[in-house]
Amino acid sequence: MATIYDIAKLAGVSPATVSRALNQKCQVKEETRKKILEIAEELNYSPNYLARSLKKKKTFTIALIISDVTNPFFTTLARGVEDKASSQGFNAIFCNTDESPAKEKEYIDLMLRRRVDGLVIASCSTGDTLRDLKEKEVPVVLVDRRIENFEGDLVVGDSKEGAYELTRHLIEVHNFREIAMITGPTIISTSKDRIAGYQRALQEAGLPIRSEWIMTGSYKEDFGYKIATRFFSEKKKLPQAVFAGNNLIAIGIVRAARERGIKIPEDLALVTFDDLEAASLLYPFLTVAKQPAYTMGSLATQFLLERIEGGEIREKREVVLKPEIIVRRSCGCRGEEDGF
Repeated sequence: MATIYDIAKLAGVSPATVSRALNQKCQVKEETRKKILEIAEELNYSPNYLARSLKKKKTFTIALIISDVTNPFFTTLARGVEDKASSQGFNAIFCNTDESPAKEKEYIDLMLRRRVDGLVIASCSTGDTLRDLKEKEVPVVLVDRRIENFEGDLVVGDSKEGAYELTRHLIEVHNFREIAMITGPTIISTSKDRIAGYQRALQEAGLPIRSEWIMTGSYKEDFGYKIATRFFSEKKKLPQAVFAGNNLIAIGIVRAARERGIKIPEDLALVTFDDLEAASLLYPFLTVAKQPAYTMGSLATQFLLERIEGGEIREKREVVLKPEIIVRRSCGCRGEEDGF
């Protein structure tokens, strides 16, 4: 089995230089790094992670705790986490909480027992468990969701702005005055922010905020279907448009509308968050606030790895990524995908 000493001999450099190159340290010239990596590949070099772990007292493993692995948004985010971790010589363990604070705590406890070096979390809790992690000096980075009074790094999308722009589009472009909203639980920051952005657009347009038209509970497709079914059955008059808190809710709304012969957008306009495969292939094509899920995962992991490596970073870092509004057929506009 090849060692760094074998690589060093062939490359004509010291073992320390080989180590720095393999661990992507910046002190190695690019030409030298390339030569070392080519030799390592030729020798089929595999680092001894056990020895590395014992020496540095790390497991070179991180955990990603997300709320719903079936949600394509989190699938894409997880890929960003995995790719960034792998590029730095770390493994990633994925945990799915099903939006359960109790399950989230169980996974955190399990990951601590497995001695992971740090965690990236899209939390569904109020944050008590995360404060415990700080006391234990375990690095944590929040992704997608905020937690009040959390003192640590954070990478999220701008839910307020995305919701504001989507709602404003419905009002200003289509002159809709009656817009309902179906979104996730209000304990989660993304739900609160999207409601706030939606309400801001209504207020600026001088439109009333009708509490009975703001329905909250879950980011699941079944929730969107259940609420839309009940809403369609109970209301004698439909609103002109519905804002769905995420694309799974939107899919549930479309399913309920089809069962009742309600046409989108002719009878009911629809906008939502997240532009992912399920949303893009669904007809009518959905008008969305597209979030950079992969970038969220990658950047959150970079922040975490920098904390694990113990650099000179002291202040907490917060990145808010802007969504992109993509206008398609579901709001009543005619887009390129319709052939116009």
